Formats: sequence, C-alpha cells, structure tokens
Amino acid sequence: MTDHNSPVTQDELHAYLDGELPQDRRAAVEAWLARHPEDAAMVAAWRQQADMLRSRYGGVAAEPVPRRLSLDRLARRERRWVRYAAVALIAAFLAGGTAGWFGRGAFEGPRASAQTLTADAIDAYRLYAVEVRHPVEVPGAEEAHLVQWLSKRLDYEVRAPDLAVLGLKLVGGRLLPGPAGPAAFFMYEGNSGARFTLYCSRARSPETALRYSAAGSVAAFYWIERDRAYVVSGPTDRDRLLKVAQAAYDQIESRRQSLSETVTRVAHAGE
Repeated sequence: MTDHNSPVTQDELHAYLDGELPQDRRAAVEAWLARHPEDAAMVAAWRQQADMLRSRYGGVAAEPVPRRLSLDRLARRERRWVRYAAVALIAAFLAGGTAGWFGRGAFEGPRASAQTLTADAIDAYRLYAVEVRHPVEVPGAEEAHLVQWLSKRLDYEVRAPDLAVLGLKLVGGRLLPGPAGPAAFFMYEGNSGARFTLYCSRARSPETALRYSAAGSVAAFYWIERDRAYVVSGPTDRDRLLKVAQAAYDQIESRRQSLSETVTRVAHAGE
C-alpha cells in the first residue's frame, strides 16, 4: 500500500515531471505538491523551463547531421583532436535543446553568461508583460512575503526597488528558472500601462557596468556585480528605460554597499 504521507524526493519530482514515475507513487507525489506550495512552484518552474527549451531548441534534434560531420568522414581523419571535436559537435546536435542550452557557456566564452541572462530576461518580459490576469505569482500587495520567498530560493538577499518616483508601482513577482540557477522576476507598471521588469540571478561573467541591449520591440539594461546579475527590461524607449534601470541600480547597489559596510564594522568591532 502506498504511503501518501511519506516524504517525496527531488528524484521523484523529476520523474513525475518527466512522466517516468511509477503509477503507484503518482497520487502520493500529487498529494505532496498540494501540501507543499514551494515544491509545487519548483516543479512548475522546471516545466516552464522545459517548455522554453523545447520551443527554442527543439528543432535542433530533428536537423540532419552535416555531411562534413558524418562519422565515416571523420573516421578517416588521423588527428585525434579533430575527431574529438567533431564527436562533441555531433553529440550537441543529437542531444537537442537541453544540452545545447546548458553547454553553450563553454563555447561562447566568459561573456556568454551575461548575454544568456539578458536573453532569458527579455524572453520572460515578452511572456509575462502581456498577461492581464496572471502576470505574476505573488502580487505586489504581498511585497514582504514575495521578497522573503525569492531571497530564500536564490539563497541571497533580493530586493524589489521602490520606483514610485518614476510613476511605477510593483505589480508583483515570480520565481523563474535561469541558466545559472533560480531567478527572481519583479514586474512594475506605470499609469499608461507600460510595464518594466527586473530579473535577478546568479552569474558567472566578469563584473560589468550598466549596459544596453535591444531585441525587437523590447530592450534591456543589465549589470553584474560580485556574481549577481540584474536585468531591467521594458519597451524600447531608451531614455525612459535608462531612468528605470538607474533607479533600480542605485537602490540595489547602495543597499549592498550598506550591508557590506555593516558587516565590516561588526568584524572590526570584534577584533
């Protein structure tokens, strides 16, 4: 008899998401998720990530292998490093979206992480900024809970900047999957209905100053400080977007500097 109250492991959550969980455990996992909203949110984030990867890279697996990478042709080459490189390329093609997504940082160099994070942030903006009824998971009225929840999931203090001086109110936020782990996503809205978002995640790139990127009708300013990345996205009104990004930057970095100074003072006081 299946114990519906027994703890559910992450392996079982992954198997449940992939449709590989034994039938006699499905009811137990579903009951567990109903009682544990954080695990349910994590599974939902995994599912969304898988959907995004399939949408963006799913077609790669169906592409024919180029003739120059055929195994017969490569087998005739004598230099071992060429064979290894070709096999790696073929494996990347055949593995499809997930391998291509998580492996691209190794081929794009140290700045790829910043580009990847910015692309993810812009994709998230496109997906949720148009939503009317469900643009966020947690509404702005529950800001304290939202910030506490996202800080716990990202394992560092996350802050939702106050952008009221720019005529923007906090709509709310949500947890998203990111290329370097969980990502926090805050949404703001102005009186005209224009929306702006702040995306926060871990990063592996060198530190960067405030930089600009545009993709069609959406643009973003991003920066990375001490292994944390921030991306402010919105409509392609560069001047307006810069003001929003600068306000967010000033509040986030001044807050982090204040915390750093506090820790330093405490450390010195104990010497």
